[in-house]
Amino acid sequence: QVPLVESGGDSVQAGGSLRLSCAASGFTFSAYWMYWVRQAPGKGLEWVSSIASGGGSTYYADSVKGRFTISRDNAKNTLYLQMNSLKPEDTAVYYCAANYGLGVCGAFQYWGQGIQVTVSS
Repeated sequence: QVPLVESGGDSVQAGGSLRLSCAASGFTFSAYWMYWVRQAPGKGLEWVSSIASGGGSTYYADSVKGRFTISRDNAKNTLYLQMNSLKPEDTAVYYCAANYGLGVCGAFQYWGQGIQVTVSS
């Protein structure tokens, strides 16, 4: 059973919006910090955003602050990333990840398979 499954990726024009979802299963979702991480073509992993297990604390990379919003619904075991004012440099494969407590990007306990977001100028 795949613990995390992303959906919502698409190709959009610059300035557009997308909402990514990540459905979790097989672990106690509400006890885990959740993360969005992305990898642009030819580049390494880039941390995008984090949300605490209860949803009360959120954090963003400077590159997305003010444009992206992370949220979670613990009753539905689902993580979200609302992406507005998209830019071509947001083009990447987006991964959701889970860790029991704070973790190091790239070393999280659970990962999704990734989903493509493409932003054209």
